[in-house]
Amino acid sequence: MKITSDSETLAENKVLILYILDIIKKPITNDALYSIVTSAIDLNYFYFQQFLLDLIDAKYILHYAKETHDVYELTDTGKNTLDLTLDILPGIIKLKVDTNLKSNIEKFENAQSVIAEYTPKSENEYDVQCKIVENNETTFEVKTYAYSREQAQNIVDNWKKNADKLYPKIIGLLTSEES
Repeated sequence: MKITSDSETLAENKVLILYILDIIKKPITNDALYSIVTSAIDLNYFYFQQFLLDLIDAKYILHYAKETHDVYELTDTGKNTLDLTLDILPGIIKLKVDTNLKSNIEKFENAQSVIAEYTPKSENEYDVQCKIVENNETTFEVKTYAYSREQAQNIVDNWKKNADKLYPKIIGLLTSEES
């Protein structure tokens, strides 16, 4: 697809992005939005980014940072524009979005719900942060210190793989009245 070749295709792609944001009805990350768009149509990432910027500039989409991610959501102006232009989006594309939407959202929500990262302070000192995020709110967070890059990476990997087991154990330890 050439970005300048077909104004109807350009409009369809922008309406598709608005349509997805309208269905989701909550803030969504760039990666999750792109994944949902590409489950319905074949779209180059750079074109997608340009369409997103155009929609933000037109005030149809709100873009802001939330927790550790930038997110996007539909504005009232975007909703009104979608209501006026939805008929240019082919039914087959809407069907693909509707069919793939739930699995795509679940995949990204699960990936984003467990977050772990480390930041070097010096060659042998690392701050490690492990979180659980639900509905874009941090529900659990622990920060610790590692004495090597390997140890920091091990903590991050272990949290990402085992947060579902570690979290209840930590809460149990914190709430027990044992001395």
